Order: sequence, then C-alpha cells, then structure tokens
Amino acid sequence: MRACNLCRRGEAFFLRPYSGEHLCERCFCRSIDRKVRATISKYKMLEPDDNVAVAVSGGKDSVSLLHMMEKIERTYAKAVLSAIIINEGIKGYRNEAARIAIENCDKLHVDYTMVSFRDLYGYTLDEIVRVTSDSKLAPCSYCGILRRRALNAAAREAKADKIATAHNLDDETQTYFINIVHGDPLRMFRVKPVLATIQPGFVQRIKPLCEVPEREVALYAYVKRINFQTVPCPYAGGALRNDVRNMLNRLEEKHPGVKYTVFRSVEKLRNSLEKISSKAEIRRCEICGEPTTGKTCQACQILKDLSIM
Repeated sequence: MRACNLCRRGEAFFLRPYSGEHLCERCFCRSIDRKVRATISKYKMLEPDDNVAVAVSGGKDSVSLLHMMEKIERTYAKAVLSAIIINEGIKGYRNEAARIAIENCDKLHVDYTMVSFRDLYGYTLDEIVRVTSDSKLAPCSYCGILRRRALNAAAREAKADKIATAHNLDDETQTYFINIVHGDPLRMFRVKPVLATIQPGFVQRIKPLCEVPEREVALYAYVKRINFQTVPCPYAGGALRNDVRNMLNRLEEKHPGVKYTVFRSVEKLRNSLEKISSKAEIRRCEICGEPTTGKTCQACQILKDLSIM
C-alpha cells in the first residue's frame, strides 16, 4: 500500500502522471477544488455579488462544475447561483441528460432555466441534421452556434452577470489545434479563460475548469458520487474534435503534461496575437439583435438557410 504524498495517512488511489503525486481520494478532491478556486482568482473571474449561471448539460464536466460553484458561491452572502439547461432535441440522448441536470439542480437547491431549440428556433437539432444532410457543416457546428445564442438568451432571462461553462483543459487545447487545422490561428487569442464583454446584451463567459484535465474532472465526479450522463452524444463521433482529442490523448500518455504545455504556450502568445490581429467591429444582428461581426449572426443565417431548404 502506498501512502498519499500530501496527507501521508490515506491510501493513494491515483497517480497524477504530470506531477508524480500519489493521492488519496480526499486529497485528490481537495486538489481539484483548490485548482478551480486558484483559476477563478488568477483570472479574476468572479465578484462577491455576481449572479452566475452555470451551463449544465448533464455530462460529467458541467454537473461537477455546478457542484463546485455551489460550494464556492455559498460563502458569499450576496452571490446568486443558477443553472441553464439547453434541450437541443436529440432523441435518445438529451432527455436523459436534461433529467440528470435537473436532479442535480434540485439536490443542490439551485434554480434553473430551461430552453429548447424547438421553442427558440422552431427546429430540434435532429430535424436540422436531417434537413442539412448534404451540408459541409457537421452537426456539432450547427449545434455549437445555436447553443451559444441560446445560452446568452437564457442567461439574460435569468439576469445573470456571467455564464460559467465547463470547458476543461482538454477542451481548450483541442480548440487551439482545431483553429490551426481550420487555417485560423489568430482565432486562438479569443479562446481564453474569461471572454470579454463585447457589448450590452452579451453575457460574459468564464471557464473555471480550464486548467483541470478532463480525466481528473471525471474522476472527481466518480469519487464525489455525482450523478452524470455517461452516454456520449450520437453526433460527436464524426467531429474533427474527436480526432484531435485522440491525438492529444496519445501525446499526453507518452509525454505527461503536454496539454498544460500547450495551454501555457498559447497563454504566452495571446498578448502578441491580440496586438497583430485586427479587431472585428461588433454590431447587433439585424434580425435578432444578438452580437455579431456581420449584418446577421451565424444563428440567423442558419435559420434563414433552413427556411429555404
């Protein structure tokens, strides 16, 4: 039996490859909580009186984040915590995820706002995928664009100051590589722990899990006995992100800590990238009023294309 490197008393159950630490369950969970708090402090994500809405999908990352944020926010008397649940309309997948999300909100006594693609756009994601089967865009592309707009609308309805999303370290490093593969490396500077408030009506996004590896978030949920959906989205398999995820996981297995190295490298480059990148003019969409760089936002363009198909 190997003792925990931190408390020297508990039995170690987890080896953190990039640090060499052997940790017991208690010290492991404490280390994740500390890392999240340190990340929030480092990037100045929260104010004591913030109204924070957590985007909860029902998966391990978002549900774990909800539990962590509830623990953090309860220490601030003026802070308000709520949840946003988006039902995209994916048969055999999203109903279960929404149920699990609601169960966790009820358990923590967190109010939630639920919105659906059907109510907002008149289509479910399943219907959009069927109609656009010949499109070059993958289902995840449609979902991402429409989901971002839905989150912003729901957060305004909840009178939230900030939206906390559960993007973990793996998500961030994957996005960096995806931008390179798509030929848009300067876009990397926009992928950061705290997204700027670009104009009134846009609710600021924060990413408290951005420095926590996906594997450790999953283990945290398991140790804490947090209920989350284990079934993967049926549309995720064919996405480019899935291939990038596999590549990075193979690199991490051979070279522990490489994901942190990539994350830190982009952090160092971000200031320079922001200086040489031309800043797009932000305006309001002529149709829906949401922030956009063009006359119409991507969501409205998608809905316009759907109406003529």
